[in-house]
Amino acid sequence: MVANNLMMRQEFPDPQFERKNWMNLNGSWDFSFDFGKSGETRRFFERKSWKQKINVPFCPESELSGVHYLDFMSSVWYHRCFSINADQLKEKVFIHFGAINYRAQIWVNGEKCGDHLGGYSSFSLDITTFVKAGENDIHIWAINEPRSGRQPCGKQSRTYASEGTAYSRVTGIWQTVWIEFVPEDYVKSVKFTPNISAQSVGIEVATVGTCSHLDCEIFYQGRLCGERVIDISGTTAVFEVSLDELHLWEVGHGRLYDVHLKLGQDEIYSYFGMREVSLSGERFLMNGRPIFQRLVLDQGYYPEGLYTAATEQELSRDIELSLACGFNGARLHQKAFEPRFLYHCDRLGYIVWAEQASWGLDYSSPAALEHFLPEWLEIMNRDINHPAIIGWCPLNETSPYRGRSPRPELTRFVYQITKQFDVTRPCIDVSGFVHTERTDVYDTHDYAADPQTFAKHYQKLDQRVLYDPQIAREINVCDLPVFVSEYGGIPWNVGSQGWGYGNQPESKELFIKLFRDLMVPLLNNPGIIGFCYTQLYDIEQEKNGLFTFSRQPKFDLQLIRQVCNQHAAYEESLEANKDE
Repeated sequence: MVANNLMMRQEFPDPQFERKNWMNLNGSWDFSFDFGKSGETRRFFERKSWKQKINVPFCPESELSGVHYLDFMSSVWYHRCFSINADQLKEKVFIHFGAINYRAQIWVNGEKCGDHLGGYSSFSLDITTFVKAGENDIHIWAINEPRSGRQPCGKQSRTYASEGTAYSRVTGIWQTVWIEFVPEDYVKSVKFTPNISAQSVGIEVATVGTCSHLDCEIFYQGRLCGERVIDISGTTAVFEVSLDELHLWEVGHGRLYDVHLKLGQDEIYSYFGMREVSLSGERFLMNGRPIFQRLVLDQGYYPEGLYTAATEQELSRDIELSLACGFNGARLHQKAFEPRFLYHCDRLGYIVWAEQASWGLDYSSPAALEHFLPEWLEIMNRDINHPAIIGWCPLNETSPYRGRSPRPELTRFVYQITKQFDVTRPCIDVSGFVHTERTDVYDTHDYAADPQTFAKHYQKLDQRVLYDPQIAREINVCDLPVFVSEYGGIPWNVGSQGWGYGNQPESKELFIKLFRDLMVPLLNNPGIIGFCYTQLYDIEQEKNGLFTFSRQPKFDLQLIRQVCNQHAAYEESLEANKDE
């Protein structure tokens, strides 16, 4: 059982689109299983008496939820009351959901007011006409069927227990639920496009209502450095703001500009970073300069909360642990991370590749696009302003589904849509296994445990040829940048139930030696733009992290850092060519 007064995760969920007038609905909710998915027929949306409680925003599989039920739950129900007053009702009332896995249907005061498909994207509903002054009821029905082949579900296990590379499932609400009170004229969305050469930022604002004036102020460390007053015609304003001061967002330096938008009575607080990424042949550039990506695989799992960190400090802690190891970023793997985590990446200058939780989807079915693309577009739309995100990776290791091969046209179409949606970032079509003919970066997953074998895979990169172990043949990568986006996974403390890639070294000293011997060929190869080591911390049975699942270091971090911080030939060679 969960105490009625328990509330965790009280911070505002999305620092890039923040209003001051909001109400956090995290805490104790009524809860019920609905294994037969019959709750709607039984009119659970009118139910007043409940036997069980759950602590939102933690999924019922997690310890922090107070439920901790580990078997499959085809559907679950939530209920709670909330009160609003007459003054709040003078404005529009929106309810926001950070994420509900996978299909959600919402009732307010017994009336159905909306639904949503997608377990990783955020959504909101205008419930103004459904609420009243005083006490209100909200009911949520969440359906999660990770074995159906009809939903992207990432690393959630499709068997009873966690096994191999699949971990505990996450059903229902797993991010913050909150209410906002918004004027009739309001800002619907904002998009920032930095222009470093012009020392300005392009801004696109979507609005609702009849207000025709938008005020925009931009600050750097409290100093006003740009402002515009815009006359709005219609519901979209597109404009440029010149900046008095130019401070580049760079690796290790999260120099953020604060933004204040005012449309009538509506005020939005946001931020952006002056950062550009680009490709030039086999080069990957940030702000016109080559960067070597020293990344680590981060899967966003927590021992007590599973997908959900217990506190905001746990979110930033994982970034700080990675930085302590000498990594400068992460590949956010098989999960769309919450905006609050991305905020800390932005703040700390921590670069990331953003990915959708694509596993579990039947890629052979034409209906796969219907289940994948809308949610992926919602995720990109929500996260597009984060300077920390330097690339998109919609799909990962599209293996055959129950013996049926993936449809290559699906991969091509998802890649093309991603590129059209965001022209400012590169996109990897499919990370690992088979790329289509359309991709911006050639990445490979290479878990060869022998350093000599591993190094041979890349010894012909001066001829633009590599051996890809996933397809067991040499590939001409032409002028594409080459990124070793998964490797290592060296096991440590595996025990009888754990595993890693290859055999466990006999001592910590031999672990560090193998860690170095696998990394040095990548650092010394001028044809490689970066690596992603598997992985930052253990997850359940997978014991190949540099930290335990509870984030205790397994090794001397100074030794790990010394290896990671060695100079990269890629950066040195390109700087030398630039000087010539």
